[in-house]
Order: sequence, then C-alpha cells, then structure tokens
Amino acid sequence: MKSILLFLTVITLFSCDKMKPKSEKMSKKVVIAHRGASGYLPEHTMEAKAMAHAMNVDFIEQDLVLSKDDVPIVIHDIYLDDVTDVVTKFAERKRKDGRFYVIDFTFEELKTLQATERFNPKTGEQFYKKRFPKGLGNFKLHSLEEELQLIKGLNKSKGKNIGIYPEIKEPEFHKKEGKKLTEIVLKILSDYGYKTKTDNCILQCFDAKELERIRKELKSELFLVQLMEFPEETKQLTHFATYADGIGPWYKLILSEIVDEKHTFTSLVSDAHQLGLKVHPYTFRADQLAEFSSFEEMMQVLLIEANVDGAFTDFPDLMVDFLDN
Repeated sequence: MKSILLFLTVITLFSCDKMKPKSEKMSKKVVIAHRGASGYLPEHTMEAKAMAHAMNVDFIEQDLVLSKDDVPIVIHDIYLDDVTDVVTKFAERKRKDGRFYVIDFTFEELKTLQATERFNPKTGEQFYKKRFPKGLGNFKLHSLEEELQLIKGLNKSKGKNIGIYPEIKEPEFHKKEGKKLTEIVLKILSDYGYKTKTDNCILQCFDAKELERIRKELKSELFLVQLMEFPEETKQLTHFATYADGIGPWYKLILSEIVDEKHTFTSLVSDAHQLGLKVHPYTFRADQLAEFSSFEEMMQVLLIEANVDGAFTDFPDLMVDFLDN
C-alpha cells in the first residue's frame, strides 16, 4: 500500500512540475492596449484609455507628438486630419502637402478639436467600419501628462499597477522642426516616477538611431523596445541587443509559410530570445485577420505556438480572456 501511495505521490508531483512552467510562462505574457481599447472607442482618447485600464491589461500605449508650444500630445501620427475635425475649424492651417500637422497648433488650439474614429482624409470614409461610428461622441485630444495622471489615479483607486508604453514618434521630423521631443518626453516620464526598468514603463521607437541615443547619449535606464517593420531589420538583432531590452516587430515578420495547414515561423522569436530580448509584436485586430480564420487562431498561433512575450492589441479584453483561460 505504501509503495502505491509513494508511486501516486511521485506521479502527482511530476505532473504538477510539468504544468508549473506552462502556467508561469503564460502569466508572463503581457497584454498591451494598442492606442487604448481602440477596437471599441476612438483611438488615443481618454475614454479608450480608461476602458483599457478596466480590462486589466498590463500596459497602455501612448504615441507622442509635440504641439507648437512643446506639449507632448497623445496621437498616433504627426497629422491631425484623419482623426479630428481640424479641416472644418482651421481650414487655412494646412501645409503645402494638404495635410494638417499637430506641430502647427498650440495645446489650447488642439483641445478645441473633436477627436473621432480614424478615417480617410480624402474620402471621409471610416477606416474600420464596424467600430465606434465616426463623428459620434465628444472626444478630445489630450497631453501625455493628462494621461499619466489618469493612469496613476486609476491605479490608486483600483489598487492596480498597470504600466505605460510610450512611443517617440517621428523623432527626425521633430528635429527638423527645431523640436526636442525625446528630451521633453523623458523629463516628463522622470517627473512622474518613470526612470528605470523597474518603474513599469516601456519606451519604444521605430527609429533605431534615436532609441540607441536614448540609451547611450541620454543615459536612460528605462526598458527600451526597438520597433521593427521591415524584413531587413531582422538582421540587426545583435546590434539592437546592445541598447534595447526587447523588440516590437510587425507580426508578419514572425510568420513563415503554411505547411500541412499549419503556420510555421521564422527564426525571429528564437533569435531574439537567445539575445535576451523580449518580443512584443503588433497589432492583433479581431476585425483585420488576413492570414487567420479567427482572432482565437491568431492568438493561439502567435502568443502560444510562436512563443512571443506579449502583444499589442486593439481588443485587449479578448486577449486578457484568452490568456486567462
């Protein structure tokens, strides 16, 4: 009888030991609310950020562009005319290329605009047709500081520790305009307590020279992620690892061909992991699936089978539920 009990105990412990790494591994995958809960509310609005916070994400993203008076504005692009009503309120302020630039407006002027669901500025057609209807609601642009106050306040009132994931947008454009976007952003982050890798802030940028400058010249100790868009960038991982802590690749850089009706993968994730880099691909959208039959399949293939460390998603609640279950 004792030998049987011993055998059962060993089997139980062995089974628990096999299950434990899987559980720990899953819990480490982070959910990043891409522009907030942008699948449900207009991107980068305070309402989208509050909704994302309520969905128990790990990080909330902030894309950052400077205003004329050097206020970091949370908006995806340097342009205004595809997410606001700037054309109707400041028609004379367009540049020679016909576009309206955030950097040409003061913060107070930007606050007068109505933010809305993303649309084609030439046709006026909403980009994601099944999302929050364009033109409805009373949404506004806001500053980085306003969003940090919101997140810190919600963390306090809800007893959470949800992090931030800011992006330095178009640093070369800002430099040509005589602006120091990066330095201004780093100062604000530091003022709000985001200084080191333990402060629940991940700073990202597509511009590799600028991200390297942030680490080596500006001496930032934040967790840095190098964003990647093109296949040729996958050959630069060793260099990225000299200053960055992770990479944020377009998810298609992870996928290879389909063999026997199953997705296969490039070596990007394994190569990054060997260099000690985390991998946070973008962007998981339930309404833009391309290579996948369902959002569940997309998450299963990339989060689990490809073994990435987390992901950017417009539908953070779906990813949180997927990982929890």
